[in-house]
Amino acid sequence: MQLTYKTISGTAYAEFKDRGSKFHGYAFPARNAEEIKQHLQGLKKEHPKAVHHCYAYRLGTDGLQFRANDDGEPSGSAGRPILGQIDSAGLTDVLVVVVRYFGGTLLGVPGLINAYKTATADCLALATVVEKNVEHRISLEYDYSLMNEVMQALKQSDATIYRQDMQLFCILEAGIPLSHKEACLQKLGEIRGLEIR
Repeated sequence: MQLTYKTISGTAYAEFKDRGSKFHGYAFPARNAEEIKQHLQGLKKEHPKAVHHCYAYRLGTDGLQFRANDDGEPSGSAGRPILGQIDSAGLTDVLVVVVRYFGGTLLGVPGLINAYKTATADCLALATVVEKNVEHRISLEYDYSLMNEVMQALKQSDATIYRQDMQLFCILEAGIPLSHKEACLQKLGEIRGLEIR
């Protein structure tokens, strides 16, 4: 069972030039389709005159959510080389977009593969890679009087708190590292009046 995964902590940028064409490589940490859409829209606004916005991403720790998009380049010449670099770096929850400005000279498929691959590799080499815990997501509902007990159990398990809503009851969404899942759920299960979803 996989307990950790590698991703990047922030945005990275690199540029590659070949026979007049410019390839701007951007790497972003991304957790879902909505974040990917926002990054793509942002780059299309930033580079409205670019010919192509080719991209690839891989999401999730099972590696099953991915996409490679050639955005008008010959099939397999852009998206796949970008995805290949993400995979060879062993990363997930990552989006890489390579924005191309055409320089007047056709590069041919081998030239394009090299350009997209190099722009991505250079960009990922500049990114800060971090190792994160694979988490089990839970939702908790409890009375204010249980706050200290709940927080202590989560803190001891190195859990990440994603959302806290305090109205009539406390509602909390957290991620427990898989390595601490059993012990944490047992501790939380012992707290009377706590609902775990």
